[in-house]
Amino acid sequence: MSAPEPLPVVVVGAGAMGRAWLQTVQAGEDAELVGVADLDLAAARDAVAALGRPDLPVDVDVLALAARTGARAVVDVTVPAAHHPVTTAALFAGLAVLGEKPAAATLAQALSLTAAAEVTGQLFAVSQSRRHNPRLARFRELVRGLGAVGSLSADFFRAPRFGGFREEMAQPLLVDMAIHHFDAARYLLDVEPVAVYCESWNPPWSWYAGDASASAVFELADGSRFVFDGSWCAPGEETSWNGHWRVSAEHGTAEWDGEGEPRSSAAPAQDAAPDAGAVGEGIAGALTGFCAALRTGAPAPGEVHENVLSLAMVEAAVESATTGGRVLLDDVLERARRRAVAEEIRDDVRDVLTGWPSVREALARGRDGASPPRHEILPTSDPDPRSPA
Repeated sequence: MSAPEPLPVVVVGAGAMGRAWLQTVQAGEDAELVGVADLDLAAARDAVAALGRPDLPVDVDVLALAARTGARAVVDVTVPAAHHPVTTAALFAGLAVLGEKPAAATLAQALSLTAAAEVTGQLFAVSQSRRHNPRLARFRELVRGLGAVGSLSADFFRAPRFGGFREEMAQPLLVDMAIHHFDAARYLLDVEPVAVYCESWNPPWSWYAGDASASAVFELADGSRFVFDGSWCAPGEETSWNGHWRVSAEHGTAEWDGEGEPRSSAAPAQDAAPDAGAVGEGIAGALTGFCAALRTGAPAPGEVHENVLSLAMVEAAVESATTGGRVLLDDVLERARRRAVAEEIRDDVRDVLTGWPSVREALARGRDGASPPRHEILPTSDPDPRSPA
């Protein structure tokens, strides 16, 4: 049988997270690192030297580098403000894109990228690394064995001192962290949000300029609730970075402390089977799933149509915390669509945005594979003619 060739990729972004991706791409078998792009060429050179590959091509222009090296895909590890221009350019250059979360700096820009993926037929997926956690997958299986879910809660309490931009953000917890928990909730329940009420505040001892604490209650489409309660300035008994989770359901409860094995009142944890869709852990799992999707046409983890609602939950929670009222997700989506149309500079992308009957319906169509098909781009290596048939 022919072995699949590794996907030649360029990583754009040579900061701390970019270096983590460089190590992941180099260590795996699914992709081949062929270049590194960064506006700071010295940073790119330092990154490839640290990787032990000082001769690896670097450039400030990701498209020029991709053309020069024969890359077929881009791993976008730039700052969120650069996600929209970098991903748009790559998609229209015929390159598939695997991006870091969030999909874009704003929901409107994320919808523009969703439309751009439809126009180009190229795959754009967003790495939500916590979905690639085998213990989260086992927790999901336990939850599925409990019948109808009444509520899911996630508690997150940490006290990191990052310094830099996070400590100056207006909503550091909701904007920079909570998307992980919001996305995991959608994964666990496989039910989409319809509304949210959220309050945020900043404790008097906080070292953040903006609100470092928040509580949000999401109403889901089946009538259940997802409750997030968290803080980034909570010294003392801290939770895991994954949070502490509890489900109350028809046939019992399930809990996960974010680190160990999940447990259920209805079944022992060791009896739970991992999710069949799990492809590895952390960002390595995102990369494996991305490459597999390009080879087979199967759905990619974090494909943009599926991922956008996690970012919409963030914007809806921030809006609720700002206005003090309950916010409907469909209203947030439609306002973001109008903003995307107003900001769009490409006629073809604008036409797709305006042609959607509703944003939620367009996302569901794309998630279910009804959008323009994505092409298989990975060839298999020719079999050795000396091998027996």
